Amino acid sequence: MPESITITDNRSGESREIPIVNGGVAAKEFSTLLPGLWFYDPALMTTAACESAITYLDGEAGELRYRGYPIEQLAEKSTYLEVAYLLLNGELPTADQFTTWEHEVTYHTFIHENVRKRFLEGFHYDAHPMGMLVSAVAALSTFYQDAKTINEPEILHRQIVRLIAKMPTLAAAAHRFSMGMPFVYPDNSLDFCSNFLSMMWRVAEPRFEPDPVLTRALDVLFILHADHEQNCGTTAMRTIASSHGDPYSATAAAASALYGPRHGGANEAVIRMLQEIGSMENVPAYIEEVKAGRRVLQGFGHRVYKSYDPRARIIKKTADDVFAITGKNPLLDIALKLEEIALSEDYFVSRRLYPNVDFYSGLIYQAMGFPMEMFTVLFAIPRTAGWLAHFKELLEQDMKITRPRQLYIGEATRDFVPMAQR
Repeated sequence: MPESITITDNRSGESREIPIVNGGVAAKEFSTLLPGLWFYDPALMTTAACESAITYLDGEAGELRYRGYPIEQLAEKSTYLEVAYLLLNGELPTADQFTTWEHEVTYHTFIHENVRKRFLEGFHYDAHPMGMLVSAVAALSTFYQDAKTINEPEILHRQIVRLIAKMPTLAAAAHRFSMGMPFVYPDNSLDFCSNFLSMMWRVAEPRFEPDPVLTRALDVLFILHADHEQNCGTTAMRTIASSHGDPYSATAAAASALYGPRHGGANEAVIRMLQEIGSMENVPAYIEEVKAGRRVLQGFGHRVYKSYDPRARIIKKTADDVFAITGKNPLLDIALKLEEIALSEDYFVSRRLYPNVDFYSGLIYQAMGFPMEMFTVLFAIPRTAGWLAHFKELLEQDMKITRPRQLYIGEATRDFVPMAQR
């Protein structure tokens, strides 16, 4: 028997049965019984604004799947470029499909010289790398005159390839500019993550040879950050896409949302918290401050996950691999002690405050040499694939332009008063 709910309008006594489909009920079914009334849901905390086949997330069970594949399997067995293909196309690529895909991305990594010389180099010397990235991505729409032709699959595919390929190049260029270092061109003989590390760290050597353990760690981090259902940045992406804005402008909008400290800045906040604590001896006192409501335990808890974030388990193992190469981050012991207390004390367990992906990712990035200003940029690079998958899906669904309603709480009708009489 199909699941359903029954609602009754107590003003008229009229009732209506509404089916439950895919765990949700259609708002339009309510509107036929309750015309003129709007659902009030600040921050869309209980509203499903779309249907999507890209990412499944069960916050109660701590499950995350891309196109049905558990994140644990993808992190262990796949690569970021393969996962990007999966998100965009719905299936893992065959060997021939992946060869073609990898070649396309590799040979679109170069950016127009005017983007670098006349745009990126026009920023103030201390510009934030993420601000530079957001602006540069938006500017790309002016370099590709076919960018707005979004209803032709081949042309849209070209923009998708360009964005995924050029994001690491723009990111590395923004970093090196902020450090006063010369630009490094992409090396097409390197894989996706190795190429990015080369553009970040190469100085005078003829060819940069990154440590394979660190390259793999970055690949895993990119897989974990590739998509995460309808978060703030993805919602921004879909909103712009619904207006049929071009992929570059929509990606810039999503990256702008990510730039906000409540969204993409969480791992930076973890590092700052650990630095503030300073030593193992200060952990108990900090925990008491958290319990008293005077401090926040950064990197614990999540809007969606009400159990252990599955990405956090994977990333903790990745951290061990990285520290074996780079040496242990001195903040790690503080982090481990915080996690030990949070997982054992009832105050945190009862509130379901478990470590999330941001708790360890900042430590890894810092150990690999990335400055904190780059943390959000490192988030944007892999998330581009997820954003574009949602862009593509929305077009395929032919969704209407996003236009939510409001509950008006302002002044009632009033007459204009001339300035002299106010």
